[in-house]
Amino acid sequence: MKNVQLPEAYVRQMQALLGREEAERFLDSYNDARAYGLRFNPLKCRQPIGNHAAALEQPFHLEPVPWCKTGYYYDEAARPGKHPYHAAGLYYIQEPSAMSAAELLDAQPGETILDFAAAPGGKTTQIAGGMNGEGLMIANEIHPARAKILSENVERLGIRNAVVTNAAPQELSRRFPAFFDRIMLDSPCSGEGMFRKDEDAVSEWSEAHVSYCAERSSEILEHAAIMLKPGGILVYSTCTFNREENERTIEQFAAKHPSFQIERIERLWPHQVRGEGHFVARLRKAPDESRLPATDSSEPDERHLRSGKDKRRERDKRTAGRAKPLTAELALFSSFAEQALPGFTLGLGEALRFGDALYWLPHQASGSFGAADLDGLKVARPGLHLGDIRKNRLEPAHALALAVRSDAAAWVQSYAPDAPEIAAYLRGETLPAAGDASGWGLVAVDGLPLGWAKASGGQLKNHLPKGLRRFT
Repeated sequence: MKNVQLPEAYVRQMQALLGREEAERFLDSYNDARAYGLRFNPLKCRQPIGNHAAALEQPFHLEPVPWCKTGYYYDEAARPGKHPYHAAGLYYIQEPSAMSAAELLDAQPGETILDFAAAPGGKTTQIAGGMNGEGLMIANEIHPARAKILSENVERLGIRNAVVTNAAPQELSRRFPAFFDRIMLDSPCSGEGMFRKDEDAVSEWSEAHVSYCAERSSEILEHAAIMLKPGGILVYSTCTFNREENERTIEQFAAKHPSFQIERIERLWPHQVRGEGHFVARLRKAPDESRLPATDSSEPDERHLRSGKDKRRERDKRTAGRAKPLTAELALFSSFAEQALPGFTLGLGEALRFGDALYWLPHQASGSFGAADLDGLKVARPGLHLGDIRKNRLEPAHALALAVRSDAAAWVQSYAPDAPEIAAYLRGETLPAAGDASGWGLVAVDGLPLGWAKASGGQLKNHLPKGLRRFT
């Protein structure tokens, strides 16, 4: 960043916000080295997270991130993305400041949660860890290519209770009024916190773009207000520093919606902490349903929306004639699981079939969500991919391997991270079978599943997807 010229208007903005002396310290921080972080995935940690951190302390030089109980700084030279633990979903590589938002959301098991603008998946995967596989999360991303990346990260971290949608805000608010216990909105912003790691962000910055982003955030917040249950929590965050996109946007929203109270605002500054900086605001919606947000006629109005129950009843009627029982498909899965995953249970949900692919759509305990709610909605990932139907048999999906514990499998061959067998498996090579292994089983690193293999004739046929194989 040393040779990059910051826009003069941006420098003036920061001087007005911080004062000349502190702004100088802030601007000088652009000359400092970046901080690198990873966050452990509780869904994969059989032992306490601190034990995993201790195991990686030497190669990665880990140090705790103060504001995130699962977050750690690592040495840039460690390259944790190349480690087999990364392929197994043990951690997610994430900028340390960005970990603060989901911590403030404080997701709980069994809740119904929306991650509104979710790609690439840092906050989604952090929220999923808090939910511990219980409840329902909808992770939405409006851009199809980014929704695909989001889906891949949901798969790698073994998340079973998430649906990835690819929808505009108004599509979601029409379908899900007063539906979510918590909503995370990491709003699209002008990216001032990206300047140190992305020099293109500097050239794209302008005062007009800041105003545009603030206006867009305000529009998205209107839809979030509709979808949050009375008593629910809304967390709004950005990776930018100006007041227009941050405090002013939230203050204007709260003034317009008297049912919302600002509970807490946090700012992480790059000259004060090890990180690129982040803004987070936590708001709570009043539990009294009569205190609805005041909106003008140009905005979505909660009072004019039919209840979610009525809308779901209508969708049930529309889809009833098209719904087909998946008895045969579930029988194929049950037969597979009986042999290969005797310790695995599906949990609350229902089976969906898309072409040859069989998915398990998660439900909440209340039963207020089902396949009818997805009718006509663009869905990138309708829950857990169980497998593909091939000539009256089920071939298990890679996502299923990453979503189960190794002790659920009929057999598992596990190796140390530096074992030659791990490198061979990640290259897609055949491995020798141990003992009397037969049929489908798991190859794992230190007990963390990496993917499927099929044992026959003393060999393990490698079923790691070709797109995930490493050739270097």
